[in-house]
Amino acid sequence: MTPSVPGPPGRGFRHGWVFAAIWLFYLGENLNALLGSRPGTWRDIGLAALALFVIAFLTLTAAIRVATRIEPARRAGARIWIGLLVLLGLAALQVPAAGHHTLVCGVYIAAAAVMGLPLRQGIPVAIGLAVAVELAIRLIPGWGAGGQGYALAVLFAGAATGGIRVAFDRQIRLIHAQQEIADLAVTGERARIAAELHDILGHSLTVVAVKAELAQRLLDVDLDRARNELRDLESLARDALADVRATALNVRGISLPGEIAAAKAALAAADVRADLPGAADEVPTRNRELFAWTIREAVTNIVRHSRARHVTVLLRPDSVEIIDDGQGAGSGAGAGQGLAGLRRRADQVGARLTAGSRPGEQGFRVRMEAPS
Repeated sequence: MTPSVPGPPGRGFRHGWVFAAIWLFYLGENLNALLGSRPGTWRDIGLAALALFVIAFLTLTAAIRVATRIEPARRAGARIWIGLLVLLGLAALQVPAAGHHTLVCGVYIAAAAVMGLPLRQGIPVAIGLAVAVELAIRLIPGWGAGGQGYALAVLFAGAATGGIRVAFDRQIRLIHAQQEIADLAVTGERARIAAELHDILGHSLTVVAVKAELAQRLLDVDLDRARNELRDLESLARDALADVRATALNVRGISLPGEIAAAKAALAAADVRADLPGAADEVPTRNRELFAWTIREAVTNIVRHSRARHVTVLLRPDSVEIIDDGQGAGSGAGAGQGLAGLRRRADQVGARLTAGSRPGEQGFRVRMEAPS
């Protein structure tokens, strides 16, 4: 009996109120109790309070959804606390006519508190509500027989919503980290291309200019030598053009230092402690792209499937090894496809891929050995 809460940013996020409204079905217990109570002022007040409770809960859910879309750290605010107090007051107005049936409102208040407030505030609120519900059942005459289980329902609502909240926050942090990594990668790649083009064209065009001047002077002195200089000039121009094309094509490639940096950010966003190499200078150029793909696939599987708490990446000139202490990074369908694609890359260049559980220890290991 846990009310739905707003989802993460995305296409379905804007329709989160629909799922919140669906869970309001359980307030039918209050409605039946109010309709079955003695006609009078308290019944009318209770029915009005129940209708306003539904409106207030949906309004509060929308406010939390908007705050979540902007930034998780900015959720806590006066509006959330005021909304919770309004819900509590409207629930209290139903007590005279609905009796212990009103306690179901505590489930919705606890869920909204855990989702809308920082966890250090939302969790105590949910626990306090559960204690208050249990005390009400024990102390108010006539509530003991029909009120059993409400306190446990409040705790379950808080715990379930807390789990969803943590997952949403982690996903948002990961999205932000990936965006920052992408921006840094674009900036770094532009700087790299500019530096490489400067080096390539600066050297090549200088030599071309010198040889062109020499060939021009030799035309009237030594025609054969002038022809040789012109052939060299043509060769230099073709080599420079090939270097420029290769530099441009590498824009869409994958770099080992970039993947190490991306792995660091992704693992940090997923609350995974990581031991990563500080540099990749010792890895030969021929092995860098393959090792970069290995780190990317292994870290992606760890973040998605393994539930690991610690990851170690060991990088050597002829091999790279990624070790985690999770439940097995290769257990999911996506992980299997990723490792299959990585194995195809290894087969194409004659490398050896080893992936599997660690013998005698918890976790998963991916090792790529470059061809000798």
